[in-house]
Amino acid sequence: MSDYFYVWLRRSLKPIFPGLYATVAVPKAEELVATPYRHGGKAEAEAFFLDGMTKAIRNLAEQAHPAFPVTIYYAFKQAETDSTKGTTNTGWDTFLEALIRAGFALTGTWPVRTESANKLKANLNALASSIVLVCRKRPADALTISRREFIRELNAVLPEALDEMTRGTGADSPVAPVDLSQAIIGPGMAIFSQYAAVLEADGTPMSVRTALQHINRFLAEDDFDNDTQFCLHWFETHGWAIGKYGDADVLARAKGTSAAGLVEAGVVESGKGDLRLLRWAELPQDWSPDQDARTPIWEALHQMIRALNQDGEVAAGALLARMPTRGEAIRALAYRLYTLCERQGWAEDARAYNDLITAWRGIEQAASEAGLHGAQIQLEL
Repeated sequence: MSDYFYVWLRRSLKPIFPGLYATVAVPKAEELVATPYRHGGKAEAEAFFLDGMTKAIRNLAEQAHPAFPVTIYYAFKQAETDSTKGTTNTGWDTFLEALIRAGFALTGTWPVRTESANKLKANLNALASSIVLVCRKRPADALTISRREFIRELNAVLPEALDEMTRGTGADSPVAPVDLSQAIIGPGMAIFSQYAAVLEADGTPMSVRTALQHINRFLAEDDFDNDTQFCLHWFETHGWAIGKYGDADVLARAKGTSAAGLVEAGVVESGKGDLRLLRWAELPQDWSPDQDARTPIWEALHQMIRALNQDGEVAAGALLARMPTRGEAIRALAYRLYTLCERQGWAEDARAYNDLITAWRGIEQAASEAGLHGAQIQLEL
């Protein structure tokens, strides 16, 4: 694209800017992109990008006024999951490494809505938001801390930050599930980048990738009831497919429940030595939480998805109004399941959880109205 327009611009502007249009085509050797074929391999391309980005950001840091923050708009959507290393955001760790090397400390992130809902539904790998990084120059006398101290600070700060992101305040909407794994990087890296180094047990500096792995673990540390814990583990292993009843019984015992109890709760179906989770579309339409003696958060979540998909926000809100104390756990489970489905490549299932979170504000409003309906008292004159 640049070569196409460059040809015409060069014909008219070369006499005015001879140095800028000295080459026949657009010069690309210094273009700051990690393209393997230009640099002999993926590692070499990443090293070129990291070195160039560090120089560019260092120039920003040198020119920055200490009284004002520097905001950097950056968007990258890519996650890699490794059985031994966990989940990392490839583009982010390279960029953040450059930012920290340049002498910046990250003080916050602003998710910015940039994509339409239609595009998001068409491609779940698309960003629903981009991220604006807020940075300040790191003090020259910044301290060095241990890995244990770093994790202790994460444990103190990230639960509250995660709650704010998923809850939303005032006119702000909650961070969409598709963006949460990137948005949580902000407060986590604010802790990591304020120090000159975080030292591992062997005395070596912790890498940005390792720090991101510690941060991302907070997305998977939700505490649910025993039945829901079973469903989560079973879903991660089997999805909606059929599994052996004996395996389910062993897992159920480990989670403090029973296979028979899960059938009674209405979240699984068993027969002929097999067992499977029930999809939301298979759940009964006449379900009422206040008449159900055993209601796992898993069941409540999928009943709300059923109501939302079949009858809209008003129906989902009516269900939420009957179980208001479970709203936070339902939403947390939706985030957890979206992340799981995205990593597994289960696009349709991920969309159902993402749609529930996207509609959550409207559902809460409908729940509030349902709770007030018919509750007026008659004043005595």
